[in-house]
Amino acid sequence: MGSAELLLISGLLLGAYAVYSFVSILLTNNTDKELLSWASGNEPEKSKSALINWSRPLVHQFTLQHALRIKNKKHRKKIERLILTAGLSRQLNVDEFIGLQIFWGIAFPGFLGVMNFALEAGLHPILFILFIPAGWMFPEFYARREKDSREVRMRADLPFFADLLALSTEAGLDFISAIQRIVDKAEGSTLGEELAIVLKDIKLGASRSTALRGLANRSDLMEITSFVAVLVDADATGASISQVLKDQSVQIRLERFVRAEKAGARASQLMLFPIIFFIVPAVFLVVFGPVAVNMVSGGFQ
Repeated sequence: MGSAELLLISGLLLGAYAVYSFVSILLTNNTDKELLSWASGNEPEKSKSALINWSRPLVHQFTLQHALRIKNKKHRKKIERLILTAGLSRQLNVDEFIGLQIFWGIAFPGFLGVMNFALEAGLHPILFILFIPAGWMFPEFYARREKDSREVRMRADLPFFADLLALSTEAGLDFISAIQRIVDKAEGSTLGEELAIVLKDIKLGASRSTALRGLANRSDLMEITSFVAVLVDADATGASISQVLKDQSVQIRLERFVRAEKAGARASQLMLFPIIFFIVPAVFLVVFGPVAVNMVSGGFQ
């Protein structure tokens, strides 16, 4: 790439930043709190994603009104579930998420068109069509990645939390106080944040079983769903919570060990493909390459 093309790209990037800055100034002049609020009127938390924070003002200004017109209940239910299980419910609502899908569905092919014109790349028009669904799926891809990362962290924390709950209840604390003790100590933990929501729901008047089922619904993990079901049954029947927690801790660790064994077996199978297609040919080339060269050049004669 020549210096002229680099200068052109730099100019385009600076121009795009200037346009964004201008739009941001316009938005901040019009009551930031309203433009940066939810469609329901509540102010959201700042997202961990810089792209969401960058595009949120533009979504509220240009695409949120179109997102409100999408009334498909099945699609909205799917997005609501995805936001909940990805831990984004305090950062985004359904309308904002659909607004992001519309925005990036337009921005992806738009950016590709600008680059195609600037670099005179002559891209096929079908690429622009393919970038529309890619942009539409971009927020969903981000949410699913967050969901997978969140599940890994919660699976790692669950056995340790179950042990702490068992020890706390055996030491004489009731179940709610044991959860509060863990929440106070588990700062920054995903599962700790979810347990804090459970305590908040209970303080707001929800029953213990309802608050725990809400945890299972937000996590969407089989381990936590099973853990909650056992706790709810123990609470309903009056069984010893500490013994139930100890049994569940053992069961969770056993399931974790079995899952690790399956992952190891799967990894060994997956390693066969690079070994067969990359390592073995390289070894054959090193071992038999000189012999083949000697045969071709008449070294054996």
